[in-house]
Amino acid sequence: MKTVRHFFAILVMAAMVSACGYHNPNVYNGPSKTIYMTEWKNRTSELGLDSEIYRSLTKWFQKSGSIATVRTKEGADLIFAGEIISLELPSLAYGENSITTQVKVILRVRYILKDFATKKIVLEVPSETWTKEFLVGDSSSSNSSNEKEALDTIIDDMSKRIYQRTITKLRTVP
Repeated sequence: MKTVRHFFAILVMAAMVSACGYHNPNVYNGPSKTIYMTEWKNRTSELGLDSEIYRSLTKWFQKSGSIATVRTKEGADLIFAGEIISLELPSLAYGENSITTQVKVILRVRYILKDFATKKIVLEVPSETWTKEFLVGDSSSSNSSNEKEALDTIIDDMSKRIYQRTITKLRTVP
């Protein structure tokens, strides 16, 4: 009798969980889409930043079996373009003798996703700011390493968010 109750309770819980409408925000299983992804325009003096963002975005879009990214317009359903507006490193905290101890990386970007066939904008973010603080050490090599790590974190977080926004929009577009 106990076994029947446990089985019934598990069955009811399984039905409730499967009916809750949960979906993984990192998975897109809709109709296949091909996105022509351009290199971002880089308005900063940080060389290679556009390529790092491109690689990170491509990595995120490859997580979906239904989305492919390409480097040419031919055969693409959508076009994705972006621009790096600015990269700043303002000091946040000061120690003895007014020496900087903490700096913040501030990256401003904008991007757009457009449907090739209809020319309609699927997703547009005219300005978005990403920030990450890092500590400044005694050596310039540790400082540049900390700055690089902070910027890498921003790029990955931003790419993930762009990917999630994109698949959310693609779920709602017929």
